[in-house]
Amino acid sequence: MSNSSSITQFLLLALADTRELQLLHSWLSLGIYLAALMANGLIITTVVCDQHLHTPMYFFLLNLSLLDLGSISTTLPKAMANSLWDTRDISYSGCAAHLFLIVFFLSAEYFLLTVMAYDRFVAMCQPLHYGTLLGSRACVHMAAAAWASGFLYAALHTANTLSLPLCQGNALGQVFCEIPQILKLSCSHTYLREVELLVGSAFLFFGCFVFIVLSYVQIFRAVLRIPSEQRRHKAFSTCLPHLAVVSLFLSTATFAYLKPPSISSPSLDLVVSVLYSVVPPAVNPLIYSMRNQELKGAMCKLITVSISEGIKL
Repeated sequence: MSNSSSITQFLLLALADTRELQLLHSWLSLGIYLAALMANGLIITTVVCDQHLHTPMYFFLLNLSLLDLGSISTTLPKAMANSLWDTRDISYSGCAAHLFLIVFFLSAEYFLLTVMAYDRFVAMCQPLHYGTLLGSRACVHMAAAAWASGFLYAALHTANTLSLPLCQGNALGQVFCEIPQILKLSCSHTYLREVELLVGSAFLFFGCFVFIVLSYVQIFRAVLRIPSEQRRHKAFSTCLPHLAVVSLFLSTATFAYLKPPSISSPSLDLVVSVLYSVVPPAVNPLIYSMRNQELKGAMCKLITVSISEGIKL
């Protein structure tokens, strides 16, 4: 048995046993990471540079892209480096930082998605009050509240999880540090403190989920009352991407953190972790730009201008 005070490093899950597969995983991770960086970076640049996109909806989308960049930058580079250099170890402090950043970015993203649901609700159901309820100062305050709530939530869970005595070795069944994997290493019954905190957190997230669902019930009722088919299509194009992102994020994250231990396995844990920590940052830009003609047009305009300026130089 080992004690948490004597643990100086953890061993992460190896993605493959053969060198060829390790290199393949490394290059795949690099490709996904670069694609996510470019896509989210393009959205951020477009929103900042295009004056027509200086609205609450795109301001929140910019914040979402920043959180997605932080989230995927926390998980993929380490997994990629471990596969490339054929190593599994991560220092205790590095694992603590991993744990904090993952919980911070994911929880802040969920709080921000709740704020974005409120933005769509006001835009569709109370359009005459949109400028009043979602002025620039109010938007900054709501975005800051999402970031601050994520920070406090992550600090609480990180401190509580790392204070648990560890008696089951130092091997984690995951390619990055996360709460469920640390709990598996804790001494018998001591992990119940963090489990109780996770269950309490589930009620908070469920409250946000109920708010999102109720908001979209009202949104769809308002949209279906719009007489113009073209306006209905435009309204759906701004709401459905957000709903798709929320559904993907919430379903995979909830399953990862609240699934019964009896169905847990390294392969299943790996798949679920990829779904909630890697897939959303990589596909969110595609989801938002695919049906949003305004954003798509602004992105194409920015790319065209950039190419033209490059040719002139």
